[in-house]
Amino acid sequence: MASTTEPTVLKKEEEEEDEKPLADDEDTGAQIAPIVQLQEIAVTTGEENEDIILDLKSKLYRFDKEANQWKERGVGTVKLLKHKETGKVRLVMRQNKTLKICANHLVLPTMTVQEHHGNEKSCVWHAADFADGELKEENFCIRFPSIENCKSFKDKIEEITESLAKSSGESEEGTTAANLIEKLTVEEKDTEEKIEAKEAPLSSDEKKEKSSDEK
Repeated sequence: MASTTEPTVLKKEEEEEDEKPLADDEDTGAQIAPIVQLQEIAVTTGEENEDIILDLKSKLYRFDKEANQWKERGVGTVKLLKHKETGKVRLVMRQNKTLKICANHLVLPTMTVQEHHGNEKSCVWHAADFADGELKEENFCIRFPSIENCKSFKDKIEEITESLAKSSGESEEGTTAANLIEKLTVEEKDTEEKIEAKEAPLSSDEKKEKSSDEK
């Protein structure tokens, strides 16, 4: 006849086992080194040598000639950056989160920004853009949250283009003046050489040749 105490003892032992903490929860004091060592990497944006002269949130569109319609290029921040050494200004816009470049081109004296179909929050312009890694002629449209931001963008572009046009004009005038001065200097030098050659005394050989010619 089986003993009736065996089930009771087994149950009690199972309960005691259940009450024991799991081995995973035990703090052994050991330190486990990470499998992969991550190192800090300095990320460069290419904007380190440039000063920000304008920084505004906006949405950018690009005109698709094949589809004959405007297509969204990205939502992010448009910046006007001035190089600390060359003084050149470029327009750069990156998408939010991904930071993908959706516009990247120089602001040239010929660049004009116009209001887009009577919308005071939007404006359009044409530029040779390098956002896709190759220089392409693009038509852009940008929209701002407020009329004030759009006006600030247009005014700043106009200010830069006027300054560039003025600098370009002064440079051309300076080059023309320098060329003229150089030309006059050369002409004066040629004249002086001719006078010196005329006034220089003839050598004995030259006198003999002149005397023979006269005979």
